[in-house]
Amino acid sequence: MSKFVYVTYIRTSAAELWDMLTKPQFTRAYWCETVQESDWHVGAEWRMLIPDGRVGDAGTVLAIDPPRRLVLSSRNEFLPELKAEGLARVSFEIEPVGDVVRLTLTHEIDCEPSKLIDGVSAGWPAVLSSLKSLVETGAPLELTQRWPKDF
Repeated sequence: MSKFVYVTYIRTSAAELWDMLTKPQFTRAYWCETVQESDWHVGAEWRMLIPDGRVGDAGTVLAIDPPRRLVLSSRNEFLPELKAEGLARVSFEIEPVGDVVRLTLTHEIDCEPSKLIDGVSAGWPAVLSSLKSLVETGAPLELTQRWPKDF
């Protein structure tokens, strides 16, 4: 198994962070113009759409407990070498800690070594830092405002 774990503390409420993670009007701003589509219940299909209409990742909602926990199965759909690795599991754990919340993201796959985990290990820190910046300052990082042209 390959795994990537990222923990950050964000000055916000659990409910606001939940909305930032699941609602398209927010993800577009900090997550390279992508949106997530789902009915947000256990067993529901989930997919992330790239700005040009392609499906970036797709899977199902495995567990959901708003605003504390979201677990998704996820498979990369646009890069053949990553798609071949199969389904990964992405977990978002949100825990209030005083006047902030701790966000713990875990991205794991039953593949060793994993090109997917290598890729998300570079991507998640930028995306989650941009989310933190958007929540705390009102502006996401320039780095994650647009989908990369060569992707």
